[in-house]
Order: sequence, then C-alpha cells, then structure tokens
Amino acid sequence: MTAIKAPRYKSYKPSSASASYVKRRNKSKNTVAELLLRKALWSRGLRYRLHVADLPGKPDIVFAKHRVAVFIDGDFWHGRNWGQLEKKLSARANAEYWIAKIQYNRNRDEEQTLALEAAGWTVVRFWETDIIRDVEEPVEMVVAALIKTPA
Repeated sequence: MTAIKAPRYKSYKPSSASASYVKRRNKSKNTVAELLLRKALWSRGLRYRLHVADLPGKPDIVFAKHRVAVFIDGDFWHGRNWGQLEKKLSARANAEYWIAKIQYNRNRDEEQTLALEAAGWTVVRFWETDIIRDVEEPVEMVVAALIKTPA
C-alpha cells in the first residue's frame, strides 16, 4: 500500500477540549449517510456485506458476487472541496497536522481504489452529504454498477 506514514498528533495540542471531544466522537462505521444508503439498498432487495476487512480500504458496502465496492467518504476526513478546505485549515489550530492528515487520507483513498480496480472490482465512492441530501441518486448509481457487472 502506501509507504508514507499517517501523520501523528503526539506533538500537537488540541485547540480546545470540545474540539478534541468532537473529533474523537466521529464514527468510521454506521454513520448517518451509511445507514441511509444501506436502508435504501436493502429496501430495493439488494443484499450486501459490510466493512469487508480483507479488501483494500475495508469498503463500507460490498457486493461480492458482482465485485462492487462502495465507499462513503466523510466530507471533512476525505477532503471534499480540498482547495477550499485546505485554505480554511491553514488558518486554524494545528494546520500542519490537519492538512497532512487529510492529504494522506486522500492519497490512501486513491491507492485503495486503484488496488481494487486492478483486482477486477468496480469502485463506487460517494460523499456523505450527497447521500444525506438525496439518497436516491446514489442508490441508482449502485444499481447501475451492479447491472454493469453481472454476477
């Protein structure tokens, strides 16, 4: 996978106790967006596996027969609108850490996608707010990926 190590927070101090608490409480599984998409897919009769650990990136939703892996990326942690976010982060506490951390996540996402595709998987990625705003479009995109890669 990646030779670059993820940035460590050891030498930094939290900007505030509340900010530290909020960041620690962010979930990596069973987020609102993930639950919305899973429920919508399930209601369509689609069955899947969750967080398959032996696949690169441990995809959120996996259709193994079709070799379709679905990732739901958090807007902050995966750097949505990276140019704008990077600018905002550079003016905040611990900017060096956060910029490196999110850039690392973005690079890792790309490497995982490439590794899955090289192994014959179709990768579908969504931003969390796109799912929350309107879950039907992501559902249709997953269905299209499944049709394109029959079991």
